[in-house]
Amino acid sequence: MPYRNTQHWIKTLEDAGELVRIREYVNPHLEITEITDRISKQYGPALLFENTGTGFPLLINSMGTEKRMAMALGVEHLDDVGKNMEDLLKLLSSPKENLVDKLKMLPTLGSIASWMPKVVSGKGECQQVIMKDPDVTKLPVLKCWPEDGGPFLTLPIIHTKDPLTGIRNVGLYRMQVFSPMLTAMHWHRHKVSARHFNEYKKLGLKMPVAVALGGDPVYTYAATAPLPDGVDEYMLAGFIRKKKVELVQCLTQDVQVPADADIIIEGYIDPQEEFILEGPFGDHTGYYSLADFYPRFHITCITHRKDAVYPATIVGIPPQEDAWIGKATERIFLVPIKMTMVPEIMDMSMPVEGVFHNLVIVKIKKEYPGQAIKVMHSLWGAGQMMFTKMMVVVDGDVNIHNTEEVAKYVSENFNPANDIMFSQGPVDVLDHSCSVMAFGGKVGIDGTKKLPEETGMTLTAAGGALTESRIKNQESRVGNQDPGTIQLKKKFPEIKNVNASLLEKGISLVFVSVQKNRKNHIRELNEKLFALDAFKEIKVVIYLDDIVDITDIADAVWRFANNVDPKRDYILTGNSVCFDGTRKTKEFDDFQRDWPNILVSDEATIKHIDAIWEKLGLGKFIPSPSLKYRSQLYQGGAVAE
Repeated sequence: MPYRNTQHWIKTLEDAGELVRIREYVNPHLEITEITDRISKQYGPALLFENTGTGFPLLINSMGTEKRMAMALGVEHLDDVGKNMEDLLKLLSSPKENLVDKLKMLPTLGSIASWMPKVVSGKGECQQVIMKDPDVTKLPVLKCWPEDGGPFLTLPIIHTKDPLTGIRNVGLYRMQVFSPMLTAMHWHRHKVSARHFNEYKKLGLKMPVAVALGGDPVYTYAATAPLPDGVDEYMLAGFIRKKKVELVQCLTQDVQVPADADIIIEGYIDPQEEFILEGPFGDHTGYYSLADFYPRFHITCITHRKDAVYPATIVGIPPQEDAWIGKATERIFLVPIKMTMVPEIMDMSMPVEGVFHNLVIVKIKKEYPGQAIKVMHSLWGAGQMMFTKMMVVVDGDVNIHNTEEVAKYVSENFNPANDIMFSQGPVDVLDHSCSVMAFGGKVGIDGTKKLPEETGMTLTAAGGALTESRIKNQESRVGNQDPGTIQLKKKFPEIKNVNASLLEKGISLVFVSVQKNRKNHIRELNEKLFALDAFKEIKVVIYLDDIVDITDIADAVWRFANNVDPKRDYILTGNSVCFDGTRKTKEFDDFQRDWPNILVSDEATIKHIDAIWEKLGLGKFIPSPSLKYRSQLYQGGAVAE
């Protein structure tokens, strides 16, 4: 179902009991984030802040659950979009043996034509009001986290054109506000708009850019979709909403934007101009992305609807609203991947703890030896899948959306001596763990059941699955605060805690938190631990900083996935593999990059929201999630000291 505009989307949410209006004044500076963080981690409702201190209400967390994400795309379930795409691709690719078969295609072809974006004449609803003196600071732009470099637009739909072909790209990149008519444009080097920028630079031309805010929520989703270069995102939007996107010409730039958007910001980027220092920004990794230089965006015009609503989102320690946007991509783009590139793929999952690019679980229909490795290579070469840092491949009847079930299956079928592959290549610009920016290590784990040809490759004595008796025996010695753990901590005072709770579930994985205090500390400690009988049959050990609460396995996985460069930080010990997921420093690791801090609200903001909670109409009091993480902050600000 297409939404006519943001007001239509708001009404639909409200009618479904999925939205709460907040009439109390809430400051966009830190306070809206603190409230939204409490709600989003509870998978709570969309929030409409009606009193932002500006002339614009603010909508946030509107796609913050699986149900609302499906509503935004006009389907009952997220898999429905992929199913529709699969049916269409099968129909178009099926053989047409006679004229009747071809004539049967006409209605489908007519439908496809009706989904194509179209530029209409005249002005759109998005141009009902022309701001006399363009001033982006009149919008309720959020400053999300205490160490952010300033306020940021967090849901801007960015429109650019290839100057050589005229083909449009629509992306979603944050924009830091510096003054009424100046922002930064944070597109990464791998993005299509960055390529457009480079073409304008070669030609010596200014680059026209337009930013849309609001409208049908499918526009926001389409802007995040990992489409190939040259494929119009509004074609995808038209397919999903089953109605074309109508575009209008901007007033001061040669760019077309959705007629039903709420707010349009027009401007240009001069490629000859020096970049501006942008950031830090509290990012979807749960850490700050640190300050760097990005293009300057000069605003030439701002227009909006008469009843415009400013859309926003926050990102931070998962889960947040972006988890469900990522889940939609997981379900939708599974179809073209398996139909055109990797047909043996049965399913794919991107656990929220992996913040999209850090961890992917793939289920395949296995038919020959080495097939899991073939799939890893194929996916690492597929568009934005190239950023995947850790890939786990399984087969069989395992439910890959149940991470505990996956871990148990892998533990039963994975021999670290044989079934692990390290590689390197492009990684996400936001990955702070790699030794150089945007280039680092990757790991692939073959958790499939092994065929006879694969079992004859053993390099060392087989690790095998832990038996129940061995599990119980190990648990008695390597438990979480059991006598064995106490003895370990006495023997190795740098160990703060050991979490071996997964052993009793048949998962051969142990977390160890360590106060690292010297070079090669983790490797030396690992050697000593594996000299003990209690560790010899454990397949995987993950080391984390002493400040991390390893009793919370989801948080431990999140911290590990962010902090590890798998190729640099692994230790292979017999039939065991260990990973150093601690913070890397110049002093102890010869690490030359700055290390970011995690995202936590400040005490004053937390106390203020506590004080006004009853006025917000949000029901039962929810304490700040930041209280859990304050003790885990490193010294320093956005950059850990």
